Amino acid sequence: MAVTHAESPAAPAPVAPTGSPAPGRRGRSLPVRLLPYLLVVPTVLGTAYLLVYPLIRNLVISFQKFGIAQLIRGGADFVGLDNYRQILSDGMFWSVVARTFVFTAINVALIMGLATAVALLIGALGKGLRLAVMGGLVVAWAIPVIAATTVFQWLFQSQLGVVNWVLVALGFERFEGYAWFANGTSTFAIIVVLIVWQSVPFAALTLYAAMTTVPRELHESAQIDGAGGVRTFTLITFPILRPMFGLILCLEIIWVFKCFVQIWAISQGGPGNATLTLPVYAYQVAQSLNRYDLGAAISMVTVLILAVVLLAYFRQMFKEEGEL
Repeated sequence: MAVTHAESPAAPAPVAPTGSPAPGRRGRSLPVRLLPYLLVVPTVLGTAYLLVYPLIRNLVISFQKFGIAQLIRGGADFVGLDNYRQILSDGMFWSVVARTFVFTAINVALIMGLATAVALLIGALGKGLRLAVMGGLVVAWAIPVIAATTVFQWLFQSQLGVVNWVLVALGFERFEGYAWFANGTSTFAIIVVLIVWQSVPFAALTLYAAMTTVPRELHESAQIDGAGGVRTFTLITFPILRPMFGLILCLEIIWVFKCFVQIWAISQGGPGNATLTLPVYAYQVAQSLNRYDLGAAISMVTVLILAVVLLAYFRQMFKEEGEL
């Protein structure tokens, strides 16, 4: 008769002594540990070449006497702060600075206001209309800058433009053959409309995505307490999404402040310097006068002004967040 023996219990797994490296990491060689850093190297080098090097090169030129002769022959001499003294003592420069601030303030205020309204509208629509509106925003956002600028030039063309045709059809006969780009105020307004039209889709879609993260229970509680849409937004939505609003505000300030393509393509800073902002002014000085040193100095002052404004805003935002 066979005797069945009970199976002996399995031996317990050995426990690694305290302080010993994890089994997965114990045998890793140096190249394996360096692999994540090596994968990041191309991106870092590309960023340094495309962003850091031009900035440093521009800074060096701003301290040199660098004209067309130095561009061809080389051998630029350092002149210290002479270029900065020259531009800072020029009344034209300060006029352009003031116009740039006004231009940025108008654009950013319109962008943030319209983007917030559009984001709230998207949230209130049904699924079908929401997808249609979001698709239209994506299409408007995807249009290349030059293509959109060309379309606006055609819309406001004096003889064949759609805007003049519609206004005349509505009974405004004085707009027959009206030259929009011959007037500084109208040119300024057209560029503002163009930039706002290009900027609102990004801001609106980003804000809508952020609004979907706000708990629905908070809105329902506010409605039960009798709060309307405005009070719900000001007391619940905006305080929760304050960091996101601040981030988008900073991005729009940067984008509008350094805006160049639209202004140059439509008016080149004219008529009568009505649309002349700091980036366009720097390009004019560098290319028209062949004073690349002064253009570089204006560019560096532009970067410095923008950095100071943004740092002041970040400081205030962090201070408010700390108080909350």
